[in-house]
Amino acid sequence: MNEPETVILAEDEASLYLQATTMAVWAPKGQTPVVKLHPGREKVNFYGTLNLKTGQEIVTRTTTMNSETTAQHLQQVLDGYPDQQILLLWDRAKWHQGQAVKELLATNSRLEVIFFPPASPELNPQEQVWKKVRWAVSHNHATRKLAHLADDFESFLTNFSFPSSFLQLYALNRISTGFT
Repeated sequence: MNEPETVILAEDEASLYLQATTMAVWAPKGQTPVVKLHPGREKVNFYGTLNLKTGQEIVTRTTTMNSETTAQHLQQVLDGYPDQQILLLWDRAKWHQGQAVKELLATNSRLEVIFFPPASPELNPQEQVWKKVRWAVSHNHATRKLAHLADDFESFLTNFSFPSSFLQLYALNRISTGFT
């Protein structure tokens, strides 16, 4: 019997603020574009988990990032791949180390975690997803309500594919079954 392939995922979190981030844009000569800034610091957080083979995202929107919401997101990941081994690559955020996460990992042997080296966000392919969605949705935006901006952000994440060369770059495309 053939076992299903191991799913290799990269996970990270991002915060979204109503305050627009700016980037260069074309404008008619002499007509400097105006990007209005929102003075508040309200935010929405997103957990994003990228399937490194398919480019598909599993997304969780939350108001806080802590061990409990991280465990909820990990359960969503497990539910998304119910019959497969999962190798999850992620950073060393403090909420990845909490009790709720430890308990979930202890009771789910099909989920194995490998941590990226400290202070190395450039290695995490999910960072490139955040960059693409910010460019498409939140840079230079004119949205007045955070909920609408968050809806657009989440919609982009779930409706687009984000191809990654990470597996080929690190020869991980050879992993196919089980863990040692």
